[in-house]
Amino acid sequence: MSDAVLGRTPLTAWETMGNDGMMDRPPEWIDVSDICVVLRRHRTDDIDAFHAIIEASRDHLRPYMPWADQTRDDTAAFIGRTAEMWHAGSDFSYLVTRPYDIGSDEIEQLLGGCGLHARLGPGALEIGYWLRHDATGGGVMTAVARRLTAVAFALTDIDRVEIHCDQSNGRSAAIPQRLGYTLDRLVDQPIAAAGEQGRSMVWVTHRSPIPPAPPTP
Repeated sequence: MSDAVLGRTPLTAWETMGNDGMMDRPPEWIDVSDICVVLRRHRTDDIDAFHAIIEASRDHLRPYMPWADQTRDDTAAFIGRTAEMWHAGSDFSYLVTRPYDIGSDEIEQLLGGCGLHARLGPGALEIGYWLRHDATGGGVMTAVARRLTAVAFALTDIDRVEIHCDQSNGRSAAIPQRLGYTLDRLVDQPIAAAGEQGRSMVWVTHRSPIPPAPPTP
């Protein structure tokens, strides 16, 4: 499948990588090859397709996503903000897509959204994620969160990654558990969606320390 069809930019996505293998910011697309998924930046021509999967999944999203009933104009405004936030380095949002071929046509299916959010202060990023109602339960988001965790730790000066979810959201909480995150604390928060209980679980993982070099014989 061609990079042009998928909107991928393999060279520029990694052009901020330094000589030490670290990056200043995440790549614009991420291949999660073990589950045939590609994470890529939003484009302005994604508005209708992106809004369609939100509309189709409103009942599924409503318990935990306060934006589940947003309008098309809201979706368009969000996609516009993603470019601004990416440029500012404050938020790196991705579409979760599955590319595939039908005959000679190369297309992609939109599965949901995810991101690396710089809202925790220096040295840390938060991973957020959601999937359309018919894409859950197959390990997609576990694989995506695993890949985003690795990307976060490939960034300069990032040594902590967190995943936050309401304590009643067992399916979301299962993802950091599978990935070896530690439940660090419970935090009271305002209830923003119908299914929330007002207690947020904060799951945390840290960059593995580099072992010291063995002594020279």
